[in-house]
Amino acid sequence: MTPSDVGAPTTPIHPERKVLPVKTLYTAEALATGEGRDGNARTNDGKLDVGLASPVELGGSGQGTNPEQLFAAGYAACFHSALRLVGRKERADLTDSAVAAKVHLGQLDGGAGFGLSAELEIALPALDLATAEALVAKAHQVCPYSNATRGNITVDLKILEYAA
Repeated sequence: MTPSDVGAPTTPIHPERKVLPVKTLYTAEALATGEGRDGNARTNDGKLDVGLASPVELGGSGQGTNPEQLFAAGYAACFHSALRLVGRKERADLTDSAVAAKVHLGQLDGGAGFGLSAELEIALPALDLATAEALVAKAHQVCPYSNATRGNITVDLKILEYAA
């Protein structure tokens, strides 16, 4: 089976969820094989091919990456891109800007399953706090990861570095 062989289900799994209309600009495809968290993930174009391993904190070997790390890297990059997009529109100085993401995995209340939460730590050292806050708020509305997670998981936005 290749990532291209995996198609969307004909019947929605969660028909009660509303989907925002989207004009598709790009589609990423990936396939996970093996034992899930202890297996392999690769994209159909071969640009990403990683061994997966559960972290030591979850009883795994920690000898590979894990889905939370991949999500954190993607969210950080995507949010930083959104921040730079809105910053260019506002003609803001984004010199040395950076975004770090932390993705937390935990058990849901009641023990019925697992969930995620995220923290984005943002550095905008060339901007005053008010300008930084305004840009971060706009980026949070533009970022596809923020739009996908909104209302589904807690995302804490923290501006850690700004001009005095």
